[in-house]
Amino acid sequence: MKNLQRILFSVLTLSIIFACSKDDIAETMIDEEVIVIDDTDFEATDWTTETHTKDVEPNLEEVFEDNTVKRLDFVITKERWQSMLNDMTATYGTFGAGGGQGGSLVESDEDPIFVPGEVFYEGKQWYRVGLRFKGNSSLQSSWKAGILKLSFKLDFDEFEDDYPQIKNQRFYGFKKLSLKNNYDDKSMLREKVATDVFRNAGLVASHTAFYTLYVDHGNGPEYFGLYTLVEEVDDTVIDTQFSDNDGNLYKPDGDAASFASGTFNEDEYVKKTNEDEADFTDVSNLLSIINDGSRTTDAATWRTNLEAVLDTDVFLKYLAVNTTIQNWDTYGRMTHNYFLYNNPDTSKLTWIPWDNNESLQTGKQGGSHALNFSGLNAAQWPLIGYIYQDEVYKEKYETYLQETIDGAFNENTIEALYTSYATLVEQYATSELAGYTFLNNSSEFQSAVNQLKTHVSSRKTAVENYLQ
Repeated sequence: MKNLQRILFSVLTLSIIFACSKDDIAETMIDEEVIVIDDTDFEATDWTTETHTKDVEPNLEEVFEDNTVKRLDFVITKERWQSMLNDMTATYGTFGAGGGQGGSLVESDEDPIFVPGEVFYEGKQWYRVGLRFKGNSSLQSSWKAGILKLSFKLDFDEFEDDYPQIKNQRFYGFKKLSLKNNYDDKSMLREKVATDVFRNAGLVASHTAFYTLYVDHGNGPEYFGLYTLVEEVDDTVIDTQFSDNDGNLYKPDGDAASFASGTFNEDEYVKKTNEDEADFTDVSNLLSIINDGSRTTDAATWRTNLEAVLDTDVFLKYLAVNTTIQNWDTYGRMTHNYFLYNNPDTSKLTWIPWDNNESLQTGKQGGSHALNFSGLNAAQWPLIGYIYQDEVYKEKYETYLQETIDGAFNENTIEALYTSYATLVEQYATSELAGYTFLNNSSEFQSAVNQLKTHVSSRKTAVENYLQ
């Protein structure tokens, strides 16, 4: 697929990128009315070891600064931009045609196409960066609603085979980043705050930061709105938050992601590392053990076997935090939006949360589960259902619930955080433009922030009532 994209774009590219002069054009060919421009003759003048190479550790302080809103600029040729839109139209239908949120969604196994574009930050240029739209339901719902504030995936050396000057190009040590559009979040805070809470609880989770995005696709810079930049799990999260990054990393998606009995399917345990190794023993063992009959006949042996393959303490802490903050768009309702990493230090699968823009609310699709998981089908979601039914694990879960409202999701702390972040981003959120925003008017922003404050108070009460 990667090579096919390169072939397609060598044909589709009709003009050179911004910042290239006429002298940069090495070759022009006309073949059956298709013009191919060679834009490979350029010098990466802003390239430094600290900013552009893989020879440094990821600079988390520079890229993911909490108390500021930084700016990114994309420059994409008119023709390449049109090819991105054409690809979206071919997959999801006409832009603005309706049928998004609440309507039928298109099932597609193909990601949107990458194109090479320029990224500018703090006066520096990153060259021929792979840029594409990203997302699933949020992407096509935004598209069908006629909102061009779409999420982006950035891959800084995606096109290094075409442009040798950018071999191993990095953005302050990062190869890949996600730029999330805060879909259906009028506060634009949920992705940021949720990941803050997970990490403050001592769990592995991405770093995040607020950025504004401007895109020049032929008509000068256009304000696309306030975004949340998210660290990629399969890039730097496992590099910086584990001592060894050689383990299997999975992003399950599909029936097998439920770990229900009989669902095992290697294709649905999508590997992000060690892709060429056909060894799925770790996830296969987890599925077998979680559903093993010894759970009811010899619980101690079942726990011992389970703890040999799954870091149950991490999962229970995650479960307590996730259920407290209310995040429905993940395991328990949806068969996606989490990672599993086989930590070489422990040889256990470790749970990593992902995609939190729908958190911090009761939610859709039946809503977030109750703290006691009433209504959850344990056989369908055994990692929650069967673990919660075990008295030893239930007691640990309840301990982590108390720790969550006392610590990472403390009412006073989180309300102050909401106030701080809202003050920080309000001017950028309320100045978003029609067609590039999920706000109907500027007052909806503060109303959404107030709802978040009410929510954290209600969750403290809910946990206290449950524990009593």
